Amino acid sequence: MASPYLCPNCKTNRMRFNIIEQLPRSVRLDPQTGEVVAELAADQLDPFHQPYQGETYRVQCGVCGVIEREESFIKMAQHMQNQR
Repeated sequence: MASPYLCPNCKTNRMRFNIIEQLPRSVRLDPQTGEVVAELAADQLDPFHQPYQGETYRVQCGVCGVIEREESFIKMAQHMQNQR
């Protein structure tokens, strides 16, 4: 987060953002009720249970509300900087 951001949607916001931390939980559910039967650590996953591979966090524009990968906000800021 040491890079400038620019919202790729509204293209005006450079200051107001929400950082959304994604904290995945690996769980096993009861197929009938949907209740959590077990919460699993990364080393407890069976071969059919893929570990989470997404981003650690995402960014939301504090003006228009769009949620994207951090890279989208950084690339838009770099693109607009190169336009000048």
